[in-house]
Amino acid sequence: MLLKNSLHISHDMVSKVVQPGDAVVDATMGNGNDTLFLAKLVGAEGKVYGFDVQQLALDNTRKRLEDAGVSDRAELILDGHQNIDKYVPAGIKAVMFNLGYLPKGDHNIGTRAETTIAAIEKSMQLLSKEGIVMIVVYYGGDSGFEEKNAVMEYFKTIDCKKYSVLVQDFVNQINCPPIAVCIEKMED
Repeated sequence: MLLKNSLHISHDMVSKVVQPGDAVVDATMGNGNDTLFLAKLVGAEGKVYGFDVQQLALDNTRKRLEDAGVSDRAELILDGHQNIDKYVPAGIKAVMFNLGYLPKGDHNIGTRAETTIAAIEKSMQLLSKEGIVMIVVYYGGDSGFEEKNAVMEYFKTIDCKKYSVLVQDFVNQINCPPIAVCIEKMED
């Protein structure tokens, strides 16, 4: 199938940009799937900064990385992604976000528009030229509509002279399919 789901699109885009030795960020660790994906991409000389506000997410991610033998490539941070600039130096190659809540976790704890937008803005500033911010917007069911609407409006305001923004939305699918958004930094 040519058109894959938003998560596959996200991984395809990031794997085209990230090289061994790069520094990258998983802004929403969750169960560590993207953190592990990024750790494999950056290799032994690279670094992954992972963020989450839940200890459970940090613990799940740490175990996943240890089981794969790549825990030395990651710094796991128990803090909100809106504080990315306190931990991560400029010059990163990619930042990944999966908006929503921890799969199989508490639906009352999830990403929120105001902190997500702040994190995206700071991530864009920390990117190297031609680096990307990749966002998968999960919404629907019992959460995420307010955040989805706010971030989608925010994307329209990003300076087109400095960044390109691509939104990939499966408009004919039912049950609120995730939306993939890629922001590429065109100049420093």
